Amino acid sequence: MEKNWKIETLAVQAGYEPGDGDPRILPLSQSTTFKYNDVQSVADLFDLKKSGFFYSRLANPTVDCFEKKIAAMEKGVAAVALSSGQAASAYSLLNIARCGDHVLALSSLYGGTVSLFTNTLKKAGIEITFVTPDASYNEVCAAIRPNTKAVFIESLANPALIVADFEIYAKAAHAHGLPLIVDNTFPTPVLCNPFDFGADIVTHSTTKYIDGHATSVGGIVVEKGGFDWGCGKFPEFTEPDESYHGTVYTRDFPDCPFSVKLRVQLVRDYGIPMAPFNAFLSHIGCETLPLRIERHSENALEVAKFLKQHPNVSWVNYPGLPDNPEYAKVQKYFRNGMASGVLCFGVKGGKAAGERAMNALKLANIVVHVADVRTGVLHPASMTHRQLSDSELIAAGVSPDLIRLSVGIENVEDIKADLDQALRA
Repeated sequence: MEKNWKIETLAVQAGYEPGDGDPRILPLSQSTTFKYNDVQSVADLFDLKKSGFFYSRLANPTVDCFEKKIAAMEKGVAAVALSSGQAASAYSLLNIARCGDHVLALSSLYGGTVSLFTNTLKKAGIEITFVTPDASYNEVCAAIRPNTKAVFIESLANPALIVADFEIYAKAAHAHGLPLIVDNTFPTPVLCNPFDFGADIVTHSTTKYIDGHATSVGGIVVEKGGFDWGCGKFPEFTEPDESYHGTVYTRDFPDCPFSVKLRVQLVRDYGIPMAPFNAFLSHIGCETLPLRIERHSENALEVAKFLKQHPNVSWVNYPGLPDNPEYAKVQKYFRNGMASGVLCFGVKGGKAAGERAMNALKLANIVVHVADVRTGVLHPASMTHRQLSDSELIAAGVSPDLIRLSVGIENVEDIKADLDQALRA
């Protein structure tokens, strides 16, 4: 695959390379099993002596091509596609942390991720502590412990829309021999490549913009390559894995030890692969991702400007607005200063007035989803973030009156007209 292609070309061409007479479009390998002519061929696959496919719980040709496409778009060496974005967040940590370990994370993370970290991973014996998005380098370093295994951030927080200052977290993590893990769901690789700014692992909920059409749930974990897993903090990478005949991941897979370990240990044992059909749909979604993200961003910026002038709107938060506190970081870290397609706002009159406005919408729908081609709205405090405490809501940047608006790719004048009639209803 051509290494110097731009992101728009990679979105279309990367991942699947048809041979002479092969289908031009990635085939859907909707099969659980694969046939071989001799026993040794399958034995070599089980022993990790060669690559290939023998059972779709571990690897599948369609899923493999989708993984290669996202890895190319993110400038990584390998990727592992999983059953959901939550699985990607969870297993990016479970691949390196176990009972008794600690992870440092940003407090502005998506509410579902906060719940995962503070409840489920806590029950597994992994302690998560949080730093605020405005934490300095010294404050981040002070929060790192001897048993810390990773720093986890979100490139563009959902729904607080805070842009992470990558360089602070990368510098702090690497000063302590730790990987920086970045959830890059909202910007997508089209707007931001966290590996360019020091990240070591990137995760996505591919359910969102990557699929783009609200048809398939999925997640993916991408490895940059080059991180020093042999620094002494990660013995499971440098000591023999007896479940795979003494495989040592840093020795036997020096280019992508994180991805191989994730696949052959966690995906194998927990059974969390992406389904082939979902990979097929997401692969197709990638092909138009650059076009869609540009339209989403353009529409969102125009809608944000419209809402700021609306008499019934009390505030607007969109990092693409020049007066937004995140604007400078958007210009620094995101391509062409585009800030993706999600914004938040409050309606004068508070939560009750906001609910009336949401109920009056006609083009936009109330959906527990975000980042697809259709405009949708959601009230996080009573929906996606309702499991969080009041203090956790504040830390996540969720006020009681906050309405999250995912701006679609419809004609922007129609979107604005719908919002106007609802706000005046």
